Amino acid sequence: MDGNIDFSGVSDECTAEYILSNVAEVVERILMFVPTKSLLQIACVCRLWMNCARRVLRVQQKLTWVSASGPSNYDGHALCHSLAEEVENVYLLPKTVLVMVDSETFSGQDSSHKQKKARKTQHSPDSVEELNRLFPNGCDIMAIATSGVVLTPSGSHSGPPKEFQEGEAGYAIMFPRMEGVDIRPFHFCKRTISESHLEEAGLVNNPDLRVVLLFGYEAYKPGAARFLNQVLEPLARSKALIAGGHVENVFSPERECCGQGSYGVVGLALSGPRIQGASVLLEQDVSSPKAAEATIRRLKAANLPERNTLGFMFACVGRGHNYYNNQRNVEADTFRKVFPNIPLFGFFGNGEIGCDRIVKEDYTLCDTDTDSLQHGYTTVMTLVHLG
Repeated sequence: MDGNIDFSGVSDECTAEYILSNVAEVVERILMFVPTKSLLQIACVCRLWMNCARRVLRVQQKLTWVSASGPSNYDGHALCHSLAEEVENVYLLPKTVLVMVDSETFSGQDSSHKQKKARKTQHSPDSVEELNRLFPNGCDIMAIATSGVVLTPSGSHSGPPKEFQEGEAGYAIMFPRMEGVDIRPFHFCKRTISESHLEEAGLVNNPDLRVVLLFGYEAYKPGAARFLNQVLEPLARSKALIAGGHVENVFSPERECCGQGSYGVVGLALSGPRIQGASVLLEQDVSSPKAAEATIRRLKAANLPERNTLGFMFACVGRGHNYYNNQRNVEADTFRKVFPNIPLFGFFGNGEIGCDRIVKEDYTLCDTDTDSLQHGYTTVMTLVHLG
């Protein structure tokens, strides 16, 4: 724009129209305050606005989440209703979404007979389609049902995390496309497990692999343990951090390779030089708030930045308040005491995967035994920094 243009005698409306049609710096500054869904619509107005919107999207690399707990006053799960309202106002373009909901309420098992009939079940195509409609085309959605949920309320990194061992609860973590970070969802069953598929998912022969979040389902079925070892053996030999556990069910992505009742694993492989991670194992003998705090404080040794860092808590269904003399929220509260500005998410499951491990830019401290990755009556507490 010519700095000597004379706007005298020109109406304010015409001046504003000229600036919004020609001055990219001004347009771009304004678009920084526009939620992403509206930003995509604005991008269709003209070439200038389209280019400005693209630049804004490239710098919106801060992940966000939506969480909810019930009971819901609407048909369907409370999280679905919260997502429908709040996803309109997020300031990023989701590339990958990790959804966790409680299996009991999501399948309607804790409702009266009349309420059950009104609710969508976790296997309902409508439930999966509803999630797909909420997010952009091409967005990878991994949706999982678990025995219990750990979440941080929407809107604040420093909000107090909550453990829900029963009742309606769920969350959706939205990862944008981030420079230096590659997030690949994967899904294997006995029909699709192979060296080439593991490599395609970035789990083997990938020197940039840093963190693997891994979730097994139908783990009690014959052959499931042997199958899981096929996945864990190469990961145990890698320098990546592995964390997760056994969940009740996976309802997105849909299982096209195997039928209902078949066992398998799903997860996210996080690669890239900017990613760092650390995890500790709260073993069976950790059964007091003091002991839990001493273990969680060991994560401090990793010295990870708090910005753009997530906490994950994968706990046994036998822990929680049952393990701490009916004291509720012990491990989540302890995590917040140690890391007050890092949001915490996770679940209660039927077996935990992980170990004490630190993954930094130039070194990895870890165990390498496959058996040391699988546990019961424990909690795997993990930090993942996305740069």
